[in-house]
Amino acid sequence: MYPEKLVEQCMKRIQPYACEGFVWGKGPENPTFMLVGEAPGATEIEKGEPFIGRAGEMLNQFLDHLGITREEIYITSVVRSRPYKFETKHAKDGTVIQRKANRTPNQKEILAHAPLLDYQIATIRPKLIVTMGTIALHRLLGKEHQISADHGTLLHTSVLKLDSMETNTYSWTDQQYNVFPTYHPASIFYNRKLLGEIYEDLDKLRPLLHSLHNSAQHMSSK
Repeated sequence: MYPEKLVEQCMKRIQPYACEGFVWGKGPENPTFMLVGEAPGATEIEKGEPFIGRAGEMLNQFLDHLGITREEIYITSVVRSRPYKFETKHAKDGTVIQRKANRTPNQKEILAHAPLLDYQIATIRPKLIVTMGTIALHRLLGKEHQISADHGTLLHTSVLKLDSMETNTYSWTDQQYNVFPTYHPASIFYNRKLLGEIYEDLDKLRPLLHSLHNSAQHMSSK
């Protein structure tokens, strides 16, 4: 759970933008890995749970492939509120219907909630961070990294954290983390060909999880 004051500050900063609701991160204190997504959608805001919409259903299949459950991982995202836009559609009877649709968070919204993700990473100190999609990858490792080039690769690196809410600038953490980028589960709804690449990434991730688990056990036994 985040400090209440920190949540209040971040929610105040995101008020000027078209975002709604708030979804907490969820998972154990010592997770198998931390999963970082983009932002909650309509279903997540309604239910108050991360990754439970269509993308969440795909995530469940990916976790099954890895042989782990949602209860073993910590699930969070770059932005904890839902960024939305209004879409106009015409019904068969000619009625104009306006509805909210999900959209990609912009940089100001990412900045607004940056301290929340920084706090989670610093507090949980995950053995492995799995970023899903470009937004999460850029938030932690910078825009010089591309998902098409880095997916399925284990990177041992510092990650970006917000220096302060006043400067809106990032710096690198002193702590090094294991970061494993892959595609966002929702990406296959737009490009079905990515599904095979995601499963190839998962096949690379599975032995890494075993290796990190064995390493942690060895360290704790000393």
